[in-house]
Amino acid sequence: MTTPTNGQLSASFRDPSGYLFSRNGILYRQVNRAYAEDYARLMDSGLYEKLVKANLLIPHVETDQILAEIASSPRGEAAFKVIQPERVSFISYPYEWSFSQLKDAALATLSIHKRALKLGMSLKDASAYNIQFVRGRAMLIDTLSFETYKEGEPWTAYRQFCQHFLAPLALMSYRDVRLSQLLRVYIDGVPLDLASELLPFKTKLNFGLLTHIHIHAGTQKRYSDKAVELRKGAMSLQAMIGLIESLESTVKKLTWTPTGTEWGAYYDATNYSDSAFDHKKQLIREWTAEKKPKLIWDLGGNTGVFSREAALSGAFTVSFDIDPAAVEQNYRVVKKNKEQNLLPLVLDLTNPSPAIGWDHAERDSFGQRGPADMALALAVIHHLAISNNVPLPQLARFFAARAKWLVIEFVPKSDSQVKRLLSSRKDIFPTYTREGFEAAFLQEFNIHKAESVRDSERVLYLMETR
Repeated sequence: MTTPTNGQLSASFRDPSGYLFSRNGILYRQVNRAYAEDYARLMDSGLYEKLVKANLLIPHVETDQILAEIASSPRGEAAFKVIQPERVSFISYPYEWSFSQLKDAALATLSIHKRALKLGMSLKDASAYNIQFVRGRAMLIDTLSFETYKEGEPWTAYRQFCQHFLAPLALMSYRDVRLSQLLRVYIDGVPLDLASELLPFKTKLNFGLLTHIHIHAGTQKRYSDKAVELRKGAMSLQAMIGLIESLESTVKKLTWTPTGTEWGAYYDATNYSDSAFDHKKQLIREWTAEKKPKLIWDLGGNTGVFSREAALSGAFTVSFDIDPAAVEQNYRVVKKNKEQNLLPLVLDLTNPSPAIGWDHAERDSFGQRGPADMALALAVIHHLAISNNVPLPQLARFFAARAKWLVIEFVPKSDSQVKRLLSSRKDIFPTYTREGFEAAFLQEFNIHKAESVRDSERVLYLMETR
């Protein structure tokens, strides 16, 4: 979600309760008068305070000065409040999350709804896009997602929760973890009829999945062209809580073990000696400490070994990798160690997240969420140049557009990892040499440092975009 210097953010156009906008690079949210009663209840009931204290809701401050300034604008007449939410270091999307990240986001959503019900409110939106990972935890970032609970009414966000969370989690657990990418195609969540068709028959023996996906999908299809009148008192508060607890139980039972992929155990089979490994860590620590970046992108972070070295500088570090098993392992370490400035995400550099949604503007592309202050590209250049046939000049332009500073590792053809890549194909890469690499990257960068990694033929570079 790109934040322009001034103006409304495109991702918030659907919400009649308010919208996000920025002024001089600072993010604000206008609360419309139409939402005044629900906002007042959120704050007065103690729900906001409890959720913030539990690290389930992003905190905010009210800004009367900005409210006064926009009162005379065309939208000012609708304004009730203006709040300034805490800024999220990096906006990520559900199709970039590991299995456990999506699962934790689902459980956080259900926990928020249960807590809201206890204080007379309900979560009216259960969009996965309303959850972000802040300080290592899944948190709600949409303060306007609540409404006053009305006895007898069903949970309006039930279908949305099942499509955004339960269906993709079930498909990842029972079929293939890569089916999370369906969320990239279906921005409003995986259709339940599709999920029902793709899931194996044995899931119909699971009461939770039978109820919330298979039967739910059938009900949707049966009533898709009919107006259904909900009877008053159709769902009591007790029944609502029972629904949420059933969803919680179903989600908690879904599991996935990160095995069977090429790079999930990469460091177990690396050709680095201990000395080379330690030297590389040392250089990462020294260079990140020297340049003091605030945001680092590790492009090819695997399980996050070097991402953590970079994060020691205090920078918020996003650790991207193509392998969902590696990202899953990385996230489990984040949770175990309660790491607050490291975010593992799934990303294919050869096909990165595009801009999607209405007018290609609801969800930003990978590139639109940059640039970072520094990017790491360690043991990745040979995969892009040789496995994917991307010319070195194009790689240089790609990295130059992503960050001011670049730490990149050149892996020569004599390296065993490159030999493995070339073993099953013809060598059509005459310019893939250290000289050819430097010539291509000098078109976009100034090379500040070039250090041979101890006990290896690899070279680590520190470059600055021209």
